[in-house]
Amino acid sequence: MATILGPDDFIDMPWKNGGGMTRELYRLNGGPGEDFALRLSMARVGQSGPFSFFPGIDRVLMLVEGEGFELGLDDGSRRRLAEPFVPFRFAGEQAVDCRLLGGECLDFNLMTARTWGRAEPIVHALAAGRGYHGEPGPGRLLYLHGPAPRLWVLAPGETLELEPGDQPRILVEILLYPLAEHGA
Repeated sequence: MATILGPDDFIDMPWKNGGGMTRELYRLNGGPGEDFALRLSMARVGQSGPFSFFPGIDRVLMLVEGEGFELGLDDGSRRRLAEPFVPFRFAGEQAVDCRLLGGECLDFNLMTARTWGRAEPIVHALAAGRGYHGEPGPGRLLYLHGPAPRLWVLAPGETLELEPGDQPRILVEILLYPLAEHGA
């Protein structure tokens, strides 16, 4: 049976580098010496500055609200995130500097320890009157964005049916692929 989490279950905490606050939506604890195996969070970014370092972590970042930001990576490349819910992947040990393109932004951050496995986000734009039917598959997280956000935690093989809504909605499906030693 799927676990359903909502705003009362989410935890506010400071960024690792002390530059702001994040709202942790979900955390799967890691092994000895690891902060986490998997973490899903959202953060309000109110000023330009460096990202926190997370060695051994694969990250996926998406703009949710705001004018966006430009990321300067330690390899000299730059990536502009100005369109909501477009995933950008990078390594947590990479030095990343963030420059806001306008005012405050809200971002969505998926972090996975490489020792645990990998996670793949799929963004579904649900039009008004359109629901969602999830097929059985790997374990996954389903995040429904909105004024009262919800997160479902599904075990492998579980399905979820969302009724059609009267407003457009964004659903982020995160497929979970743990390494064999962590189970399915």
